[in-house]
Amino acid sequence: MKLIRTSLTALVVFVAASYALAAGPILLANGTLTGSSAGYYTDLSGLDGTMENGVSKTLLGGLGSGLGWAYGNTFVAVPDRGPNAVSYDSLLDDTVTWINRFDTITMDLELNTQRSSLSKAPALPFTLTPTLQKTTLLYSPDSLTYGSGDGLGVGPGAPTENGPNSYYFTGRSDNFDANTTSGDSKDARFDPESVRVSSNGRSVYISDEYGPYVYEFDRATGRRLRSFTLPDHWYVAKKYPVGTQESNGNTSGRTANKGMEGLAITPDGRTLVGMIQAALIQDNLLGGDAAKLLRFVTIDIASGQTTHEYAYLLSTGSGVSDVVALNDHEFLVDERDGKGLGDGSKAKIKQVFKIDISNAVDVTEMNGSDAARNAVAKTLFLDIVAVLNANGITSDLIPAKIEGLALAGDVVYNGTTYHTLWVANDNDFLQDYGGVMNSNPNQFYVFGFTDDDLGGSKYVPQVPSVARP
Repeated sequence: MKLIRTSLTALVVFVAASYALAAGPILLANGTLTGSSAGYYTDLSGLDGTMENGVSKTLLGGLGSGLGWAYGNTFVAVPDRGPNAVSYDSLLDDTVTWINRFDTITMDLELNTQRSSLSKAPALPFTLTPTLQKTTLLYSPDSLTYGSGDGLGVGPGAPTENGPNSYYFTGRSDNFDANTTSGDSKDARFDPESVRVSSNGRSVYISDEYGPYVYEFDRATGRRLRSFTLPDHWYVAKKYPVGTQESNGNTSGRTANKGMEGLAITPDGRTLVGMIQAALIQDNLLGGDAAKLLRFVTIDIASGQTTHEYAYLLSTGSGVSDVVALNDHEFLVDERDGKGLGDGSKAKIKQVFKIDISNAVDVTEMNGSDAARNAVAKTLFLDIVAVLNANGITSDLIPAKIEGLALAGDVVYNGTTYHTLWVANDNDFLQDYGGVMNSNPNQFYVFGFTDDDLGGSKYVPQVPSVARP
């Protein structure tokens, strides 16, 4: 992303009136990523062959499961547990030995000097060109627990790529030790959902749904460096390869496939904030507001310990997909439904709320009903569907899974400085939807917002530690 610091008034003579008059965040650009130097929908992992379901080990998809800013024009993106939308084996939730990874992407944001007369939609202020630069596989230097495949009609779950001091994490759901809780960091199964870059740029922090876990990886190599401590009541005692069986077979812990979905890092690089996607099993069983309660924690990066647990209540969405930090106490939360492109329906709920934890009540020891009564206050910051609709993108073309959020550098447009909020989709690796080629690509939307749009809040961007005084 090239940060444009000079006035563009003389260059931008075609500004739509709606941009100048709009209140709240506006759409600056959108772009797609459909391949790499290795080929169409092919990542840069360098793996060979196919997985158990016949899908290529290098399929480029699901990039918007998590999106993180790595400074300048560089971002990192994580696909989730792999292309399990492809039917394979229901006893494994259709998961395969997809090796978990993250992708490094450059995003070139350029002034749009062309205005199309063929479209009813207004020309966007900028063009966006994403380019895949690198794919990094995630592994542990110490041995991990993999499934044997016994009784499931499949082979072992360990990747053939494993070697001495290189034990890869995978999305396969039976890669666990049945004798431990879901918080066992030796389990090889991993379902990445959000990613953040450390202030020194050397590490990435990735949250997961299986544990749930928050792991730190070396950004250059993909080697796991450590695991952060999360509350015991977030883990399930009994693990199963099938998600519904796992949820039904436990009375407490995270709901299967709805673990830690959102992860933020504060601008000073010292604290992580991780939010569960849906109510814990024990909270959901209480009903009422407790069934809409999402617990989230603050984690001290230096010590690796959880410091607080707070409560967030869903409004109209079915879950939360990501969290980003405006400053050290205010955050943007992505709340959504599952409707839209990829679901055969029309998008309805894709909203970003602003919350403040400065006076939040710690709910660690509270049951769901009491915790719900102490939920943080929230205000609507961005209605993604409304803004995209206003720019000519109909609801059936808005991705069902708007999951990745990232705050990045500022741009200047028409004399106004805009902070940028980047939004990405998880296409479940199904880029060709409904039999139409390239109909559901990896998409990125860039929204711009001003200080006035923050309603009195102050945006403090994360900056590399070497740049701090």
